[in-house]
Amino acid sequence: MEAKGFTQDGTVDLQGRPVLSSKTGKWKACAFLVGYEAFERMAFYGIQSNLVNYLTSQLHEDTVSSVRNVNNWSGVVWITPLLGAYIADTYIGRFWTFTLSSLIYVLGMILLTMAASLKFMKPTCTNGICSKTSTSQIAFFYSSLYIIAIGAGGTKPNISTFGADQFDDFNPYERNLKVSFFNWWMFSSFIGALCATLGLVYIQENLGWGLGYGIPTAGLLFSLVIFYIGSPIYRHKIRKTKSPARDLIRVPIAAFRNRKIQLPDNPSELHEFDTQDYIRSGKRQVLHSPAFRCLDKAAIKHGNGGDSKPPCTVTQVEGTKLVLGMALIWLVTLIPSTIWAQINTLFVKQGTTLNRSLSPSFRIPAASLGSFVTLSMLLSVPMYDRYFVPFMRRRTGNPRGITMLQRLGVGFVIQVMAIAIAYAVEVRRMHVIRVQHISGPKQIVPMSIFWLLPQYVLLGVADVFNAIGLLEFFYDQSPEDMQSLGTTFFTSGIGVGNFLNSFLVTLVDKVTGRNGEKGWIGDNLNDCHLDYYYGFLMVISILNLGAFFWASSRYVYKRETKEVNEGCVEMETKALDTSLGLHA
Repeated sequence: MEAKGFTQDGTVDLQGRPVLSSKTGKWKACAFLVGYEAFERMAFYGIQSNLVNYLTSQLHEDTVSSVRNVNNWSGVVWITPLLGAYIADTYIGRFWTFTLSSLIYVLGMILLTMAASLKFMKPTCTNGICSKTSTSQIAFFYSSLYIIAIGAGGTKPNISTFGADQFDDFNPYERNLKVSFFNWWMFSSFIGALCATLGLVYIQENLGWGLGYGIPTAGLLFSLVIFYIGSPIYRHKIRKTKSPARDLIRVPIAAFRNRKIQLPDNPSELHEFDTQDYIRSGKRQVLHSPAFRCLDKAAIKHGNGGDSKPPCTVTQVEGTKLVLGMALIWLVTLIPSTIWAQINTLFVKQGTTLNRSLSPSFRIPAASLGSFVTLSMLLSVPMYDRYFVPFMRRRTGNPRGITMLQRLGVGFVIQVMAIAIAYAVEVRRMHVIRVQHISGPKQIVPMSIFWLLPQYVLLGVADVFNAIGLLEFFYDQSPEDMQSLGTTFFTSGIGVGNFLNSFLVTLVDKVTGRNGEKGWIGDNLNDCHLDYYYGFLMVISILNLGAFFWASSRYVYKRETKEVNEGCVEMETKALDTSLGLHA
């Protein structure tokens, strides 16, 4: 295969034919994909970043309800990729799952544009008095939002993974190119987010919500045309297992069945196929690790007591261990995702209370401050990729500069600093409110909105470490046949984080506002204690950081074997990241 110029990882074209390495894949294929990513992110952030203001100003929802509804919708957007990834890995593949889902996504965007444009779809207002939003208006608006969420479920986990598939892991040159892929992939998404928070948010508030939603809808349609133009040069991975997630059930059952059987002292005595069998089948052999040793019993030879079913292989057992190990890391990403949820909810409402005037005729939309998150990302990604990684690579010998979990740890530390600054700024805002005797919900606090800038910038820098790091970590560490499903660890963590924030906001509002007492969060942010809530988030973030250090210190990176020349086998370079996750 290699001598004829074909890819070495067995990728094919849409017709199932082997593809030439020189004419397909790599960055020339990804160029068609990143265009879609930029426009899709522009559409998504064009909705999410200002949705809390649409719900309060156009549908007249209260603050707690609007925050809860934004978080719930965002949570569903990031949870549905679990289903989309399963369908892709088990049934129709990444390309066709993305194709069908993108059409659903566009349909939702068209309906949302209609909901924001047509007069009978919104409550009418006369002399400042607005009618109550009807059930049909609410139903149509939220239906369009959740159709978008369903479409996102098939596009989010598959487009980035499909992009990573364009690089041949068996080709050293392409494997090195892939090291930078996720950095520049996220860079394109930051471009889309920047356009949304700078341009679309202003258009929505000053020129009309319908136009603000219609522009990204048209852009999304255009990007899909570009995506399909690149179809002839795309590489498609062949599914080597009919139901890759089945091992997640089979391995624990087999281990439980063999629970009374003694494990052999030497792991080499466990059941495993010969290395040459993996080479012939094009699959990768995962080497034994000491983690979750109880699952090794699933690979005990003749351990089923006459059962005709063969024992699981070490590779199958290790695949299950990888998923369990990633699940442990996933748990400690939920609080950071909750902090991230503040950017499009409470940070925005907080900004509306501050002085946003740059001139007598121009006021900054509060949601536009989110553009500084994106700007800090755009500046940080090239610096990270071009300067930080080579510098650390010389010091550590690691191709990534630092390990993936070290990258996450740095991001989480910066995020704790960001929420601490947010708490300090809110304490300052409350002090100004007391000094100026401000109490009205629409009174502007004489304090510049740019006081919020440091927390936005730090969250952007943190995201270069933890968001990109998480996407790369979950893709890289997933079992070979479950990389789309593995990527959903990243998306589902964000989703659950949004649900968790929705739960916390609701719980805090009910607990602190009972018996007529002043609550921490309320419609009137000038007469509540948002500083207490930020302080609470800071405390749980610090506790979660300790939990992350504990979980990562026990994580064992995936080790694989791969064929490099005929008859020769070497251990995958991921073995460089073994031992403790936070150690170089």
